[in-house]
Amino acid sequence: MTSTRSTEISLRVNGETHSLTVDNRTTLLDALRERLDLTGTKKGCDQGQCGACTVLLDRQRVNSCLQLAVAAEGREVTTIEGLADGEELHPVQQAFVDLDGYQCGYCTPGQICSAVAVIEELAREWPSAATDDVRRPPAVSEEEIRERMSGNLCRCGAYVNIVRAVTQAAKNEQVNA
Repeated sequence: MTSTRSTEISLRVNGETHSLTVDNRTTLLDALRERLDLTGTKKGCDQGQCGACTVLLDRQRVNSCLQLAVAAEGREVTTIEGLADGEELHPVQQAFVDLDGYQCGYCTPGQICSAVAVIEELAREWPSAATDDVRRPPAVSEEEIRERMSGNLCRCGAYVNIVRAVTQAAKNEQVNA
């Protein structure tokens, strides 16, 4: 019996399709960084605990260090590089700049990708562990934001400004919806 050790896949990343032959054990993170040169997504713990590698997979956040590249075939991957519209920053990116939601910046791409998904979860009225009453839509609150962003660590401790930035972007999204 012969085992296949590599597979040719087609990844749709930031609106562009890429054909790659990857070892079946290659993570999405490594495919993005090493094969597609999209180095905005960071490798932190490589164990799914820090959130530095967070990307959007079909508009939902995932730790790309735990996602196999072969399992992302046929799905839409969005990295930090794919959020802006040309020179115009995504509203969450702009909020991080405006409210100083970063210090060293290492965790910022994962924080921003996660925040984009958090805002979408709130818009879809998905409850979290912090939601008071799951029969009502969750409010945009610091408690909700902190709970939902808890999978993204910041070694610099910029949490206060991160929460402010996500809250502002979420409230702006509600106004523009």
